[in-house]
Amino acid sequence: MKNTNHSTLLTKNHIGKISDDERFQQQDYLEAIKAFARLTYESVYVINYETMTFEYVSENPLFLCGHSPADVMKLGYEFYFKNVPDNDLTLLNTINEAGFDFFQNLPGEEKIRYSITYDFHLLHRDGKKTLINHKLTPLLLTKEKKMWKAMCIVSISHHKNPGNVFIHKQGSGELWELDLKDKAWRKSTKPKLTRREIEVLQLHAQGLSINEIAAQLSVAPDTVKYYRRQIFDRLNVSTIAGALSYAVNSKLI
Repeated sequence: MKNTNHSTLLTKNHIGKISDDERFQQQDYLEAIKAFARLTYESVYVINYETMTFEYVSENPLFLCGHSPADVMKLGYEFYFKNVPDNDLTLLNTINEAGFDFFQNLPGEEKIRYSITYDFHLLHRDGKKTLINHKLTPLLLTKEKKMWKAMCIVSISHHKNPGNVFIHKQGSGELWELDLKDKAWRKSTKPKLTRREIEVLQLHAQGLSINEIAAQLSVAPDTVKYYRRQIFDRLNVSTIAGALSYAVNSKLI
């Protein structure tokens, strides 16, 4: 990618000068972000679109690629260009363009209820790649309802390939999937699990084996296997780890 202004490649979201009244909104919000980061295994960071910098980066190692949080904050958007493969950088540009086009067309304060999730690779210093899931949601909006600051969460992806781009609306079953071929959003609804399927997933999350789950539910082990197959089909995954990751990330359990 031959472009000296790297930040323009990864975001269409450019905002003007922030007023004093708007700055008053933020006050000590970063303390809440830091407290959340202490409680989760996931990596947390905050993007400031006014300055095109990272305003906060947690100590959780997954996103750091061997750097310190201070190093990543200093790198800012340059971090992506140092630690994301070229093919995935192209993907991120596509997601950025489509995502902010979608966001721009949402009504006013409604924008704060939406989040986007997608997968891409991070390159580590030893040359290894990790497929991560990246979630982003608005943290603060400007008076013009543009995204001023965004909170991002990074975890291990349960998919095998990058992409898998979805927008979720809080408090609803609505979601939109990005068709990467024609760069269009397709609206659908979140998959639903039955009460018994949710029970099976919750027991798996507690570390129980198939036989232990069968005893807990007073059913045969083959019945538990049937429920697992149903779960895999509904969530379009192939492992129980993938099912648990999908269910937790989608707030199904």
